[in-house]
Amino acid sequence: MDVVSVLGFVLLGVVVAALGTIIGAGGGIIFVPVFLYFFPEWTPAMVVGTSLFTVTCNAISGTIAYVKQKKILYSAAILFSIATFPGSIVGAHVAEYFDGNGFRFWFGSFLLIMSGFIGYKNMRKGERKEESLQLEELTYNKVVGVLVSVVVGFLSSLFGIGGGLIHVPALIYMMGFPTHMATATSHFILATSTSVGTLTHFLSGHIHFEVAIPCGIGALLGGQLGAYIAKRLRAKTILIGLSIGVGILALRLIYTSHVLF
Repeated sequence: MDVVSVLGFVLLGVVVAALGTIIGAGGGIIFVPVFLYFFPEWTPAMVVGTSLFTVTCNAISGTIAYVKQKKILYSAAILFSIATFPGSIVGAHVAEYFDGNGFRFWFGSFLLIMSGFIGYKNMRKGERKEESLQLEELTYNKVVGVLVSVVVGFLSSLFGIGGGLIHVPALIYMMGFPTHMATATSHFILATSTSVGTLTHFLSGHIHFEVAIPCGIGALLGGQLGAYIAKRLRAKTILIGLSIGVGILALRLIYTSHVLF
């Protein structure tokens, strides 16, 4: 790979990881469509594995930044991280059975549902009031969190997106987390669950390191940048950006799958 291409992938990693860290969803929702577009010859499993490698770099970097900001609820983060492990391993193996168009369609459909859910909840509730809650004041349903985390681990490794796209809304709307605390805690969970998924994909030969490494380097830098920016954004702004961005990507993936059109 030439120098220009390497620098381009590093820059891609910075931008995508910054956006992923801001919304707490990791960069997979952008990396996967980008890899599908530029590398149509890749199998879905390789797209997923390479994306998950970069998402792991993003998540680790963002988590370090959020640790410094003291926004992570560790009791939930550790419990839910462990719950993602079984699903992460199973999802990595199931990814091998997707074909290209089928992967685009189901991934796009999943993103579209999540976009609609987040947008609906955000408009319905308006600006969230619980942002003033402190870490020690928060109570949450551990059973719901564990069940959601098992599903998150599976979908994370299946689609290569990290689990924040599900975990952030679940933490906010099902367990009452303030938005900024949800994105930070989600990033901790993301770092651990994607590490397991990435290892499984690596052992299966699903990672294209020539692309993954420069994107991963950029993601390490972007994770720090995203956490810095997120600290200065309103909760509602983060959620609106998440809903719109995910919706646009979803529609494009469904259209390019040629399953419906």
